[in-house]
Amino acid sequence: MKHVMNSVLSRAAARGGVLALATATAAGAALLVAPAAHAETVDVAYSCQSPIGKKDAVSPIDITSVPSGSGYKITMSFKKGVSSSPIELGKGAMNPSATIKVGGADSGSVSVVGTANDAAIPANTPIKINDLAGTYTPKKSGKVTFTAGVLTIKALGTVTTCNATNSPKPSLSLDVKAAGGGDSGATAPPAATLPQTGPADSAVALGTFGGTVLLAGVAGVLWLTRRAARAR
Repeated sequence: MKHVMNSVLSRAAARGGVLALATATAAGAALLVAPAAHAETVDVAYSCQSPIGKKDAVSPIDITSVPSGSGYKITMSFKKGVSSSPIELGKGAMNPSATIKVGGADSGSVSVVGTANDAAIPANTPIKINDLAGTYTPKKSGKVTFTAGVLTIKALGTVTTCNATNSPKPSLSLDVKAAGGGDSGATAPPAATLPQTGPADSAVALGTFGGTVLLAGVAGVLWLTRRAARAR
């Protein structure tokens, strides 16, 4: 009986050890897998030049991405208002847009636009910016960063431009792959060459012209000459 119990305990311990090993291996594998994207809320200090003077404000900003075709839909979200108006802005009176700086493996900017305000904005209250969205298509493969850039607010025929003054860090980093590779330093494969059968055929080349196959070179000329002689 004691022998049987020892055997059962040994098998249970072995299964437990295998399970523990499998769990540890899985955990280790999980640690080795890097996330494809990393986003965080970043405080952006804006200095806005408006028709009535300068206004400063800080807004936490999120930038997120969703795959879309060969690129990504990029969305910029403002958690607080960044400017105000001395008069009430009626529904649909304010139209926002912005640029997002692209860095890391790629460069440039993404233009994002938002919908007009869906409700009136009272005078002298922070203007809440609706989400801004645009499309980013990678030109290079690698880790790309997205950082809040210039914000533009158009309202009642006026334009307010807001610049980030605190050198904000990126709100989003994303591992991307450009269509067709797009890696800097990537080289095109060498052009294919036709086999050569001997010195007499060294000039033979095969190509197309208007969908017609052309054969040039010594062998081609000889073949055409012999065919013409047989025809006569």
